[in-house]
Amino acid sequence: MKSRERVLSAFARKGYDRIPVKHEGTPEVNRMVIDHFGLRNMDQLLKVLGDDFRYVEARYIGPELRSFPDGSFEGYWGERYAYVQFSSGKYMESVYKPYAEVQELSKLDRSHFPSADWFDYSTIKRQCELLGDEYAVCFGGPGDFDFINSISRARGMEEVLIDLIEDNEVMMELMEARFSFYYEMHRRALEAAEGLIDFVHIGEDLGNQRGPMISAELFERHFAPKYRKYFEMAHSHGAKAIMHMCGTVDSFLPRLIELGLDVQDVVQPTTPEMDIASLKGKFGASLVFQGSLDVQKEIAVGTPEDVRREVRRRIDLFPRGGLFLGPSHAIQAGSPLENILALYEEAGSLMKDIDDSVLALGEVEDDVDKVNLAKLF
Repeated sequence: MKSRERVLSAFARKGYDRIPVKHEGTPEVNRMVIDHFGLRNMDQLLKVLGDDFRYVEARYIGPELRSFPDGSFEGYWGERYAYVQFSSGKYMESVYKPYAEVQELSKLDRSHFPSADWFDYSTIKRQCELLGDEYAVCFGGPGDFDFINSISRARGMEEVLIDLIEDNEVMMELMEARFSFYYEMHRRALEAAEGLIDFVHIGEDLGNQRGPMISAELFERHFAPKYRKYFEMAHSHGAKAIMHMCGTVDSFLPRLIELGLDVQDVVQPTTPEMDIASLKGKFGASLVFQGSLDVQKEIAVGTPEDVRREVRRRIDLFPRGGLFLGPSHAIQAGSPLENILALYEEAGSLMKDIDDSVLALGEVEDDVDKVNLAKLF
């Protein structure tokens, strides 16, 4: 099977030659694997690991995103980011929040609200055609919509959670602006692709490690109508919807299924309710899962055999599909290389012989150490 056939067959629970996989790693992890195999870019890395998905993008043509003397740089909404070094790697964190102190609509500066016009969609169909039937084609990413997490980067997490309870008018305006921006961007991309995009990818961090971030009532009031409208639009263009959700989110899944969600990404098994077997038993007839291999336990601090055992457990649970195998988040810096390789080898996706056709893929050199900004904004 080619990747696209494998993914779509697994989505429909019609079987597969091997379980579909989707890789996600921090820049440090991707660099480690690239160096191990003597590769030069992410295209080659994904091919060697056997990732079955590829993304097409709308080219940014909007106002220049500024960089500042302190090393920080601007996001779409006027927020600023900088790299923060931790013991095992570096992460980009928000260092300037333009809406942090704003409590009245009259004081809300809308000059930094982005527009779908800032992107060129004219090459999307051609990008899809170049991928052909080789890979499952995706558009978007975990940072699209992402109201709680991403608005927090421009306003503050505590303020955002209070805003949702109080129906704060500034927060409502920011949510509506963010929804309109990404809805229109995705609509234009799907329209331009003319049916060649298989999956659209969005995100919302509805859970933390122990439970939900917000109540069901708040979800229904502020989120459900927006997601229903978006899922209906995506389905009208023949695309299936993937939604990235960190943490414990099982209580939201019945409603999300009703609203039209197709795939839950990334399945963090932080509580018994989020164990992949539990999720399959409750929701597996209506929802496909993506991810689920624990980046905090087996991959990070286990042995290769621990990782292999968890991979085999998932293959046994989903013998005909219903799971796209991968990590429960980006594999973190400091994770042993042998554990990462064990994941993909046991899944049957790791390439055994790297030939010249693989080494010819992509640009001669990618900046593989760079975080994908589209996942943040």
